Order: sequence, then C-alpha cells, then structure tokens
Amino acid sequence: MISSDGGAELHLLTIAQAAELIEKRSLSSVEYVEALIHRIEAVDGQLHAFLTRTFDLALRRARRADAEIAAGGHAGPLHGIPFALKDVFDTAGIRTTGHSRVCADNVPVRDATVTARLHGAGAVPLGKLALHEFGHGGPSFDLPWPPARNPWNLTRVTGGSSSGSAAAVAAGLAPASIGTDTGGSIRVPASRCGITGLMPTFGLVGRTGVIPHAFSFDRCGPMAMTTEDCAILLQAIAGPDPADAGSVHADVPDYRAALGEDLRGLRIGVLRQNWEGEVAVSDDVRHAMEEALAILRGLGATLEDCRIRPMQSYYDIKTVIGETEILSVHHADLVARPAQFGADMLSRMLPALLFTGDDYVRASREQRRAIAEMQPLYREFDAFVTIGSGEAPPFDAHDPVAFWKNANHFTAANVTGQPVLALCNGFSSGGLPLGMQILGRPFGETTLLRIGHAYQTATNWHWRHPTLIDRAPAPPVDEPPLLAGTADECDPALRRLCESAAERAGIALDDQMLAQLLEGAPYAVAMTSRLARDHQHAEQPAHVFGVS
Repeated sequence: MISSDGGAELHLLTIAQAAELIEKRSLSSVEYVEALIHRIEAVDGQLHAFLTRTFDLALRRARRADAEIAAGGHAGPLHGIPFALKDVFDTAGIRTTGHSRVCADNVPVRDATVTARLHGAGAVPLGKLALHEFGHGGPSFDLPWPPARNPWNLTRVTGGSSSGSAAAVAAGLAPASIGTDTGGSIRVPASRCGITGLMPTFGLVGRTGVIPHAFSFDRCGPMAMTTEDCAILLQAIAGPDPADAGSVHADVPDYRAALGEDLRGLRIGVLRQNWEGEVAVSDDVRHAMEEALAILRGLGATLEDCRIRPMQSYYDIKTVIGETEILSVHHADLVARPAQFGADMLSRMLPALLFTGDDYVRASREQRRAIAEMQPLYREFDAFVTIGSGEAPPFDAHDPVAFWKNANHFTAANVTGQPVLALCNGFSSGGLPLGMQILGRPFGETTLLRIGHAYQTATNWHWRHPTLIDRAPAPPVDEPPLLAGTADECDPALRRLCESAAERAGIALDDQMLAQLLEGAPYAVAMTSRLARDHQHAEQPAHVFGVS
C-alpha cells in the first residue's frame, strides 16, 4: 500500500505511515500534497466533500515543511501532513461558511484555536469541507452547495453533521480532519463511512473561532482512518483555550504512548439496552456487535452488561438545552433574513420557540443529575461500549421531522460530557460500514485510545477502502421532502401557541416556516412535559444505574 515514489497508493497512507516516510525524507510533503490534489480533482466531483480548496496554500506550506525538515527542524508527526477542516473552523483570509447561505461571504480575519494549533504543528491545509448546515440541519439540497455523499455508495448519506470530513477521509482525499460533535456529529458520519472519530471530553479542545451550535455541548475532535491517527491529531489540538469559557485546564498526556495491543485489567460496561431494547437494529448490526465484544474479551478485557437512564431522557435534555441555544445563536438572522436558511435547519430550530426559560432550567438540572448518576459506574468500569450507526440510508429516506420524534443513542455522552471513540466494527450484507462506540470516563481518552488501537490491531475493518472511478459522474438521487406533511394534524390551541411564540420572537413566518414549526411542535411540547415530570423528583436522591 505504501508508495514513496508518487504512486497511486499515496492517498491510502495513514497519518502515522506518511509521517514516518516524511521524517525519513523518503517522501516529501510536496509529493504527498500533489498526490492528494490529484485524488481530489479525480473523485470529489462525485463526493462533494470540499466546499473550498486551498491547493496553492497547501503547496506553499508543503514546500516550507520540506525545507524545515531538510534543515533538521522536524517538528513532529503532523509536520508536512495534509489536513482539511469542517467548514465551521475559522481560517484567516479563507471563507468559513458553515455550509449556509447565511455565511456564504464570511471571511475570518484570524484562525480558530484548532486551526492555529494544526498550523503550529506543521500540518498543511488542503481546504474546507462540507457539513450539514451549521452542524445541524441536513442533508439538504436547497443550499448553495450540495450535500456530501458516502464514498461506499454514492446514493447514500454520509451521516452528519461532519459529513465532508468523513467522506474525505474515507475516500482518501485527506488523511486528517477535525469535526465537531454536539449530538453525534463526529460519531455518526465516522460510523457510516467506516473511519475513526473521537469526540473528546467536554472542554479538552478549545472552541474559539468555531461557528457555535450549542455552547453547552459543542466539542471539536479528530477524524482519521485509525485510532493511532486520532491520537496524533488530539495531541496537537488538546489543551486550554483561554478565550473559550468552556475550556478546562487539564493535563494533556502523551496519547500515542498509551496505545497498546491488549486490554488486560480493563473492565468494560456493555450498554446492551441500546440495541436490544431501545433501537431497532439489523441482524448485521447485532452480529457485528457480538463479534466485537468477543474480540474485546479475547484481548483481555472483562465485559459486563450495565444500564444507564433511557436514551429518551438524555435526548430530551440535550434537545431542550441545545435547541434553545442554537435558536439564540441564529435569532438575529431568523428575524432579518429567514429565507437564507435551508428548510431542514428551520425544521429543527423553529419548534424551539416553544421552549421557555423554565424548560431550559429544568433540562439543565436534569443534566446535572444525569452526570451525577454516572459516578458509581465510573468507579465500576473503565469504559463502556455500545452501537454506532447502522447501514447508511439513501437520501430520500430522510424524514424532515425525524429530529424531533426519534431519540437516539448518541446524545447520552453529549449530556454527560464523556469522551467517545467511534470506529468501524464490520460491514453490512450490502457492503456498507457498521460502527460501534466506546465511551470513557471524563478525560479518559488514553483508555479509549488504548481500547480502539488494540481492537484495530486485532481486526482489519479500518483497512478497507471504497472503490471510486476517476472523473465518473455522481449518480442521480431522489431528494428528501422539505416537509413531513403533518402540519394539518396540529390542534388549534397548539397552532395559536406556535404563532404567538413566533410573534414574541419577532420572527415572521411564511406558510412553509409555519408548517415546519407545527410539525415539530407536538414533539417539543412532549419533551417539556417529560422534563416537568422528571423535575418533580429533582430534589430526591439521583437514581443510581449499574450492573444489569
């Protein structure tokens, strides 16, 4: 697979492999960048992973890296390594759009903290990558740029919101990317595209210069082919960020040094409730999970089933807090120019008009209880394991109101602040990647990376690559509907409540926006009702979940 003479396989190199070749000067950064530029030009017309290409800048930085290394100034494993960023990270003098018409002309004057740290490590920027609008609504076809496609099947979604990041890494367009995760946005696309993604502990990686989604949950983390590559990237971007109020001053260990090939002495809790009681999964997913658990046992870990609160509870907490915050972030633009937003983004934001300050406080108190409930489990287990995403669906399977009516198993860790590693654990009978999640204690990234690396050492799922034909056209796909068609089912009293909420917020609703609000409204009201019920017991001792 490794070629050091400009061969066609350079796009399959991992960060660790390329870094070793570049340090030895058997591969130049320029040569590597040129190979990836050729790959991007050959296949990205099918994938739509890139929104902005910075090839001239990449070649200048690559030439500089080669000169520095030749002079004995090798700066570490990212020196001369190309990367591409999800287009929510500010890049000085380079457009940062959030994949939205609202920010189509936004050119920052300074780099985000993450961007600056990658540049400081000597990494080489190839460009900015597609996402679901503002890391939230999508996949959408009513935006200035099309949604990214899954390289394993170009008629399927990548998952979101770090869609272009997952597609670019899986297709060999870039060995490294940084995504963001507020409710699964690193882990879902990593699972669906067969790569590795890490959502670090809340506060470990600075968010200054990142277009915000929800301040209480937003995190930045690495996306790459392997756990080892994620460790390399995390080493570069972790650490205190004085301008980020959510940043935590914690020691940054040597993540790569923590990697090992066995798991002796580790206790792993299995969240079997997710795929046997809460989520309808395929036989392929069940088989992949049982095989993965057997491998973890074979590596020396002790596994035992355990339970946490139902995923609907975590989802209610995350949605009430998160949607209130994203509505606040975009409120001025919703008032001034609502037509600039995509339909799916509006379908997610507008029902949050029904949330009150009381709802936000109740959700915040429930979040604290959910965090407290995990403490006994942290004493019992070193890590936890559950399913990732199943087989990627086609684009037209997307339901515009699904966000409001379907809880998922990704948001628990966003609520508790835990780190999570997502990685491929098999393929479906249809040839699409499947995934699993490994959850850790807060600031337990070294344990997650140890587990992920040992698992990948014992398996070869992460070495599989999709086949793409150079310069082939993207196949046609059926676009998802903009509305679910349920607005007329809203009762008159709730309709009046929705109209009053929009009027108080100063948002003028056209017919489509009103329909989008009405479709999500019953589910938003149900969330607040559940939280109010839970809040009645908020003064009682937190229920402790544990071993099944």
